[in-house]
Amino acid sequence: MNRDDPSQRVKQARPRHVLLAVSAGSMLEWYDFAVYGFLTPIIATIMFPAGDATVSLLLSVGVFGVGFLTRPLGAFVFGALADRKGRKFTLLVTFGLMGAATLAIGLIPSFAAIGVAAPLLVVFARLLQGLAAGGAMGGATAMLTEHAPSGRAGYFASWQAAGQAGALLLGALAAATVSGFVSPEHLYAWGWRVPFFASVVIVPLALHVRRFVEDPQVYARQDSAASSPLRLLWQTHTAPLALGFGITIIWTVSTYFFFVYVPLYAHTMLKLPMSTTLFSNSVALACMLVVAPVAGHLSDRFGRFTPMIAAACGIVLLIFPSFSFLSSHPRTAVLAAFQIGSAILAGMFVGPAPAAIAELFPIGIRSSGVGIAYNLSVTLFGGFAPLIATSLIASTGNPLSPTWYVMFACGLSLLALLLTRRTRPLDLC
Repeated sequence: MNRDDPSQRVKQARPRHVLLAVSAGSMLEWYDFAVYGFLTPIIATIMFPAGDATVSLLLSVGVFGVGFLTRPLGAFVFGALADRKGRKFTLLVTFGLMGAATLAIGLIPSFAAIGVAAPLLVVFARLLQGLAAGGAMGGATAMLTEHAPSGRAGYFASWQAAGQAGALLLGALAAATVSGFVSPEHLYAWGWRVPFFASVVIVPLALHVRRFVEDPQVYARQDSAASSPLRLLWQTHTAPLALGFGITIIWTVSTYFFFVYVPLYAHTMLKLPMSTTLFSNSVALACMLVVAPVAGHLSDRFGRFTPMIAAACGIVLLIFPSFSFLSSHPRTAVLAAFQIGSAILAGMFVGPAPAAIAELFPIGIRSSGVGIAYNLSVTLFGGFAPLIATSLIASTGNPLSPTWYVMFACGLSLLALLLTRRTRPLDLC
């Protein structure tokens, strides 16, 4: 057997190896993107000094959202590339771009040192991060579902969502570590940069992991490279695209509300120590990391939509009273209970979600379809969730107003799920 023959290498790919490589690579990639969110209060002071703490915070949270503006562009460019040239090649390119942009944020001098150039450079780096993240989602999901053994697509694809939870967990732990073990003076002087410098180690590691994963056999056998994936997507699959967009809404809103905004809210509004809020967040994310694959496995046995609909309904019913209790009882135990409960519900939804969206598209346009549906939804609903929540409180004076946005997002996703149940999923292979 010729080991240099690409077709032979494809046959040698083991599903478990692919699962580990792609999910680990995605987790490290999303860590790069997410760590900014956990260090927002510090970055607001260092890079966006406005004389008013609320204005500085809004500016920094807004720049967190800016990273999502280029996500759809990344999905268009790299999604089509993954459908035409291969999943593996695209994942390697996007990961390298993400690592470089993350390292750049850690190297940018403060506003006090270079003036307005500092926030402008941060914005540019966030745009590059968004481009990379947008391009990676579709290819990674397609890789996982297409390498999955028969009847295991839900479980395999759930590790894409679990990888995001793991990335947020790594980001929270990194931020908690530097904020807990570095003095406040050193934290603001240089400590906040350390989690960004971690990309120096992460990038070579993830590139090494992904280097030995080949494109799926089902992709290698199909002949979509001669066509235009984007043209075919718009001509024949606009309805699945809209359904995938709708399914993603609560996936992205719950992720960025519960695990990015809530720690920020607990620290800035409830005055809990940053190290405490980030540790609580880490415990909740660990729970989500466990629940998501379990939900994905259950979706392979009982259908994608039962756990997703149950989770969305649970969030609608519980978000207002639980957030109200947290606001009136700002204690560490209450915060931990709120976040763990949120993680369980979110994990039940996001576990089956990647496979549910991937099943809407055939192989030749799967990476483009998943990437565009997901990233358009993330850009419009998820990335600016912390900014919307902060703005709602600032404009209404009601600390519970962010829950309105979460319930609205749940309603839209529930509608998409009910409509999707009336469509026949396409064969992943």
